[in-house]
Amino acid sequence: MVSEIRILLVDHQSLVRSGIQRLLEDDPQFSVVGEASTGEEAVELARSVKPDVVLMDVQIPGIGGMEATRRICRVCPDTGVVVVTVDVSDPFPAQLLEAGASGYLTKHCDVDEITDAIRAVARGERYISADIAREMALSMLPGKEQSPFDRLSQREMQVMLMVAQGQSVHHISDLLCLSPKTVSTYRYRLYDKLGVDNDVELTHMAIRHGIVTCAAPT
Repeated sequence: MVSEIRILLVDHQSLVRSGIQRLLEDDPQFSVVGEASTGEEAVELARSVKPDVVLMDVQIPGIGGMEATRRICRVCPDTGVVVVTVDVSDPFPAQLLEAGASGYLTKHCDVDEITDAIRAVARGERYISADIAREMALSMLPGKEQSPFDRLSQREMQVMLMVAQGQSVHHISDLLCLSPKTVSTYRYRLYDKLGVDNDVELTHMAIRHGIVTCAAPT
């Protein structure tokens, strides 16, 4: 058994981070070594403190939880990422697991499940909560209505999330280290795959499918 598990908390709400930290510090095996509220902060902190496990909120600002997960898994291969989402019907668990996440939970789970997931991922195992695993299995059944977002690649999903949050092409290109022309190509590919004509229609579709909770301010 790992003698101490060092944890990085990533969530856009400081109250949520504080609550999780208090719950985890009741267990002497856990040590919270850092907190981040954006994707960029998460990557930089993971690089500097080298945690054993990152608890990653999906809906963080900046590069977002998916891109932050991908970068952390690349620069810190010994760090396991446990993604935490609000909704069990979150439409992109497969993309996050493909990005390198080792665990997947909802914020509705109890503290025992959080600690079980952290310990499993710290041992190098995978952990997917039963309710999310069930949703993933049901989504693959014949006749099950598929989300149009299931057709997107990991990178397309990342760009879509950032566009739906109101981020400009140049800002996205800076954050993802892509040329503006490449980002524009992804945007028009998204329009084609999702059957929309502009960013407003794309954002409304993302809201309807629960991928973003509200339109970003303009």
